[in-house]
Amino acid sequence: MVARIVSSRTDAEVALSDAYGALKAALPGGEAVRHLRDGAFDAFAKAGLPHRRIEAWHYTDLRSLVPEVPPVAPKPDDHALAAINQELAGRPALGGGRLVIVDGTFVPALSDALPEGASVRALADVLGEGREDLVALLAAADYGEGDAILALNAAMMQDGVVIEVAAGAEIAEPIEIVYASTLDTPAATFSRSLVVVGADAKCRIAESSLGRGGRSGHTYGCLVMKIGDRAEVGHTVAATRTEAGSVRVDSFIAEVGHESRFDSFAMVTGAGLARRQLFVKLKGNDSVTALRGVSLLQGREHADTTLDVVHEGTGCEGRETFHAILDDAATGVFQGRIRVRKEAQKTDGKMMSRALLISDEAAMYNKPELEIFADDVACGHGATCGGLNEDQLFYLQARGIPKAVAESLLLEAFAAELADDIGHEALTAGFRAEIAHWLENRAKAGKVGAG
Repeated sequence: MVARIVSSRTDAEVALSDAYGALKAALPGGEAVRHLRDGAFDAFAKAGLPHRRIEAWHYTDLRSLVPEVPPVAPKPDDHALAAINQELAGRPALGGGRLVIVDGTFVPALSDALPEGASVRALADVLGEGREDLVALLAAADYGEGDAILALNAAMMQDGVVIEVAAGAEIAEPIEIVYASTLDTPAATFSRSLVVVGADAKCRIAESSLGRGGRSGHTYGCLVMKIGDRAEVGHTVAATRTEAGSVRVDSFIAEVGHESRFDSFAMVTGAGLARRQLFVKLKGNDSVTALRGVSLLQGREHADTTLDVVHEGTGCEGRETFHAILDDAATGVFQGRIRVRKEAQKTDGKMMSRALLISDEAAMYNKPELEIFADDVACGHGATCGGLNEDQLFYLQARGIPKAVAESLLLEAFAAELADDIGHEALTAGFRAEIAHWLENRAKAGKVGAG
């Protein structure tokens, strides 16, 4: 007789199941969308929250790290919107139009019209119309290989934005997507957005967060991007100053066309528990993609960056470069996989993770992978972990620079190196300001001494 092991559901999984059952009738979308939602939630319920026995989640065991999930956030009231509007007024605009999603709901009243050549609609409206081409892109069924969190987001998606950039349009300044939190009690949000960039178009998408509450909140977001042939797209994410105890899992999906250029940069600071997972397919020939990111972690923060980059077209170039600075008992994770299909000859793919551990208690886990089925490629990966360079510290101190200042200079240079490649002055300045803010807080805490 063979014993059968039955895995019981956790309190968090039960709460998510109850929430879906209670909310699904009110979630936007017609019959086809409801069918998509039910199928996605069935997939999530079957898998449950990801755990360490799932290779892609080995270092971020949500089943253990997330014992409970708060209620789904309600739509924001007028008082909450007024407070967010006041905060937005103090934030400089980037010039390409600002779109505001509050507690998972797109708020046109707080948002701008987009420049000529670009349009935006609420995800809820698009789902209600059931436009098949957009719904299929939103579903992103060919990405993630059964990832449970992607399925959960597809089932629970409340709202978001659908941005369409017309073929040949050139949007000079960044289009902002701001995710705002207003709640003073824990809540969960599930937004999903779509950006469709037409052939020969040029644009830049800048995601950021804003909040006066959201303590111990849970954010499960997803952005899907389809990049047309010969398009040029820049993308930045500022996941900064998150509340301690929060959970944030952001998924990013991109399909890159022929002869296109795609550049993405993300910064994570102040993470409670954060995971950013990217699923990118270079489907066209002769395209160039660069994915970069910086994590600045302290305390007991945990940040996971996981990549799955698939080369399907010939002659494509991919660069994935990520830096992390870990202080105190923080934990960093980098998992990167480059997959080269048999038909993707002439692929040039490089991946690198570099981490500075400035505390003996900090930990970094690196797992780069290559899966190559083509025979004419130039691919490689690497990972390094270590402390600050003692020779560089000595050089600076020998010129009269105090040790704490010398450390900050080296840390700033390491963190800012990738931000300087964004190619947009205001965005780079904003990320440099976040780096300076993090270092200032470290200095105020009297932290000196490299691990």
